[in-house]
Amino acid sequence: MDELKGLFISIIEQAQSVDVAEAEFKRLLIDDPELRAGYREYCREVGSTEKNGFLDFCEEYLQHQNSAWDSLNDYDE
Repeated sequence: MDELKGLFISIIEQAQSVDVAEAEFKRLLIDDPELRAGYREYCREVGSTEKNGFLDFCEEYLQHQNSAWDSLNDYDE
């Protein structure tokens, strides 16, 4: 599961938006049956649907990133 999360993060960081990241991830899913099986298992484990699993991860990841920046900004003040 850590490999899959690493892939998610890589895609998010390379994309200019969540929409672009989602499109890239969907393209990868189509091309790679092993990735599709791992993603299906990931969604089952985290209690998300295959339709929303990547987007749910994106939302959580970006919220975590924003809260980290907010913490740093609070420290500077």
